[in-house]
Amino acid sequence: MLSNIFALLAAYLLGSVPFAMVTSKLFGLQDPRSYGSGNPGATNVLRSGHKFAAVLTLLGDAAKGWLAVWLAGHYDLLSPMMAGIALAVFLGHIYPIFLGFKGGKGVATALGVMLAFEPLLALGMIAVWLFVVALSKYSSLGAICAAVLAPVIYTIGNGLFWRAPSSFSVALGIIGALLLYRHRANIQRLLNGTEPRIGKKAAQSEQQAST
Repeated sequence: MLSNIFALLAAYLLGSVPFAMVTSKLFGLQDPRSYGSGNPGATNVLRSGHKFAAVLTLLGDAAKGWLAVWLAGHYDLLSPMMAGIALAVFLGHIYPIFLGFKGGKGVATALGVMLAFEPLLALGMIAVWLFVVALSKYSSLGAICAAVLAPVIYTIGNGLFWRAPSSFSVALGIIGALLLYRHRANIQRLLNGTEPRIGKKAAQSEQQAST
């Protein structure tokens, strides 16, 4: 029991590492919480105009989700414990202790989690995100669509494309629900027509996001 508690705590602390803050400081950028949507994530870092910093943020946030679940599998932890670690690292990102429990939306970290336990599903969700963003230019809309579809497709694909333990299905459902909750302001702005489009500079995004 103590080892399981330690593993969950370690996963949460790993998830709490704020790569948006790390890369912004590394490249001398503004605090990503001070412009655009105010979200410490890759999409908001992109609004600074520094694409490389945004890519590093995306990779870092995805890598911590992947690493936590991969390590759980490497040490042959049971599926329910692996699902718990997936949730812990995701919760660490959206409610990080290092940022006063005010973190990012969790899209990249959720992707990393999926890459660790079912890469084919992760590739499918990337395709969904790319398709929606290509049509709409709204990163948040792509994330919302992927969040809704991921647990559904994972469950439907059980026995056809992969083996889907019930604990993983539950974890994906919870992650999807939390992603929708974290995007509630984006959903409202999408409905109002004021959501910033991907690729806009910080000043433009900040003006739209504040309306």
